[in-house]
Amino acid sequence: MTKNRLEAFSDGVLAIIITIMVLELKAPEGTDLNSLLSKTPIFLSYIASFIYVGIYWNNHHHLFQITEKVNGKILWANLHLLFWLSLIPFTTSWIGEHYDAILPVIAYGAVLLLSAIAYYILQNEILKAHDENFALKKAVGKDGKGKLSIVFYLIGIALSFISPWIAIACYILVGIMWLIPDKRIEKSI
Repeated sequence: MTKNRLEAFSDGVLAIIITIMVLELKAPEGTDLNSLLSKTPIFLSYIASFIYVGIYWNNHHHLFQITEKVNGKILWANLHLLFWLSLIPFTTSWIGEHYDAILPVIAYGAVLLLSAIAYYILQNEILKAHDENFALKKAVGKDGKGKLSIVFYLIGIALSFISPWIAIACYILVGIMWLIPDKRIEKSI
């Protein structure tokens, strides 16, 4: 399989994930401002998740722009990432409805954590499939940003038991860290 086919498949899955999330948005039952405002947490969870999926799409694109070849391990690692990302609509809906409850906030964080771990695995499989002069090795380095993301997700999940709001703040912090695509990879291309 070529990297272009893998990228096209992944793009399709990510587009479906976003479509499912937007289909979960339901119009308010009433026609007044209070009815609309009551949907604010649901809409905010959609915005956050849309941004997360966009971050993964953007970084996935950069990752495969620099990748020269794919193998079976890369294909499975990519599917592993897509699996966890496909759960984002479910946890988005749940946290949107119950943003102040511990279990939905933990579930949302767990899916984000497992997506980050899956991306890390995918990146490492790509690194292993290439030689020592592969530009991504230099661009990624020790991947402090990726490892820090995992730490913040773990902290957020742990803090869910103290305050769901602090946990959500940790999740948002990771999103802010990744909003700008990794310049190291762009410079290597």
